[in-house]
Amino acid sequence: MKVAISLNINGEEYHLNVEPQRTLLDAIREDIGLTGTKKGCDSGDCGACTIILDGEPVNSCIVLAVDANGKQITTIEGLAANGTLHPLQDAFVQHGAVQCGFCTPGMVLAAKALLDKKPNPTEQEIREGMVGNLCRCTGYAKIIEAVKSVSAANSVSGA
Repeated sequence: MKVAISLNINGEEYHLNVEPQRTLLDAIREDIGLTGTKKGCDSGDCGACTIILDGEPVNSCIVLAVDANGKQITTIEGLAANGTLHPLQDAFVQHGAVQCGFCTPGMVLAAKALLDKKPNPTEQEIREGMVGNLCRCTGYAKIIEAVKSVSAANSVSGA
């Protein structure tokens, strides 16, 4: 038996019929075709599949698609606008925080969720905000620098 759901992803409405046990990650990647969200551990431990769901960073591999029905979802594809990288994406590139790149979408979205709530976090708050995202290339220092640089830009711009 399938369930009809509606997902608002990056401002676009998608109507799907999914099995009740289908994960949001699989619906995003396989049914909708947005493959920027990565499948890592498939158990909620690594953060590679992090998306923003109603303003909160979540591991989409442990959220059922039916539980996201009617909610606002942001994936990595929703950050760049008109061919221009989001400031966080640009900062990750500028600071060399994109080693193999597998964890990057989840890291960027976790950082975005953090900065949306707290535009000028301390380094400790950045570390705490990113705690659910693992980088196997051990690139944490550059990731923290990238997030701090956007936070500093927020201070200058008054955001």
